[in-house]
Amino acid sequence: MAPDALSLTNVHAFYGDSHILHDVSFSLPAGSVLALLGRNGAGKTTCISTIIGFLTPRQGEIRLFGEPIGGLSPERIAQLGIGLVPQGRRIFPSLTVRENLVVAEQRREKGVGRWTVDRIYDLFPRLRDRNGQFAGTLSGGEQQMLAIGRALMGNPRVLLLDEPSEGLAPLIVAEVGRTIQRLKQERQSTLLVEQNLKLALDVADEAVVLNTGRCVFAGNARELQGNDELIAQHLGVYQAH
Repeated sequence: MAPDALSLTNVHAFYGDSHILHDVSFSLPAGSVLALLGRNGAGKTTCISTIIGFLTPRQGEIRLFGEPIGGLSPERIAQLGIGLVPQGRRIFPSLTVRENLVVAEQRREKGVGRWTVDRIYDLFPRLRDRNGQFAGTLSGGEQQMLAIGRALMGNPRVLLLDEPSEGLAPLIVAEVGRTIQRLKQERQSTLLVEQNLKLALDVADEAVVLNTGRCVFAGNARELQGNDELIAQHLGVYQAH
């Protein structure tokens, strides 16, 4: 049986003396989308930071397609095939759109089909129109497209999306959703951290809910969608419908 794209087993993580993640376990099947949900402060960003190597797990195991990656440097984890679209986008404002993409390019033997600048422009035609423009002059939505495109240029085996719809207009949020659906059609394994419950559950196959650093739900996204009680209890700030 093929290994999961990403798996966390009994992971504990700390900031200094503060115990943030408590015995967190979940897995992302290859080629699927997993939504990681929770209120502000639930531990979602800490989870992303631990996967990408910004934070070393104190206990537990993190595996990428069966290979242990917990405790490796962020550079090594990126080389092994995890791409990150960080919260707040963090594109390079003084580089052009094309330069932002080219600087992130990595070739990879394993995994999904290779991303090129032209393929990114097919995914986001607006970026083709802005090819020579400085990234700092783009709208928020265009910067988010660029941040996703830049991560894809690393040809990641697993893509981490941290709050991609944050601060975006509803039309652009819908476009982000369509982009994630298209990546799913291409069998891109994706972990999505998202405050917008409707967007997350529309695109996700699996869902995990964190509350104060603990997993309170891990299972099929449809199952969560129908569980109003759990949504109200653990995701009370969200609109369920």
